[in-house]
Amino acid sequence: MGNLLRLAPKAGWMPIIIISMMSCERHTLTGHSGKVLAAKFLGASFLVTGSHDRTLKIWDLKNRSCTETKFAGSSCNDLVTTDSFSIISGHFDKKIRFWDTRTADCTANDIPLQGKITSLDLSKDGKFLLCCVRDDTINLLDLRQNKIVRTFRHDLYKVGCDWARVSFNPTCQRIAAGAADGSVYIWNVNGPLETVLKDPNGSGAAVTAVSWHPFSSVLASVDRAKKCTIWSNA
Repeated sequence: MGNLLRLAPKAGWMPIIIISMMSCERHTLTGHSGKVLAAKFLGASFLVTGSHDRTLKIWDLKNRSCTETKFAGSSCNDLVTTDSFSIISGHFDKKIRFWDTRTADCTANDIPLQGKITSLDLSKDGKFLLCCVRDDTINLLDLRQNKIVRTFRHDLYKVGCDWARVSFNPTCQRIAAGAADGSVYIWNVNGPLETVLKDPNGSGAAVTAVSWHPFSSVLASVDRAKKCTIWSNA
């Protein structure tokens, strides 16, 4: 079994807590000076985190220390890793940045978008990147060409916050995104909107994150009213 990762923001002190599922041992990594919005495992022994202090940090989990700080120049709202060396990050300054841990700076092929980037999700085959943007669109990027191949939008769909998360389903044929009015929008990856989910007894608070069950069509969403909703056969 692997590890669980938990971000625990606190004013002036940004710890990342690692909990081993085998021993329940807890490690706390400190070093960021701003909110930590994203963290992903980078291979088996390393972790990368993105923060509002405008840096990405790479951590050695064995030594429990920061091995490298990458200066992005803009707050990082989310990131994904494609292998043990490659990182893709989304930023407040409307850019997607590409990083290689074997070099000091980001690569030259940044992708500018039309709004602040709130979320990234990578397809299972590593070929496509889903990107939620504050201009109320969701963009699908082909990483082999580094260009947008499809944009998802709807007249009533509004992104609810600067860290709103989107997600591919397990087959990467559908995508889900929460909206400012408490709804969850589901599109077919080929373009058309399939359905809009809304709890008739809900508070109407903005949905901030969605996540699919890894082996089924069950979907979970959370909102700013601190409510988690499970949607069966979404």
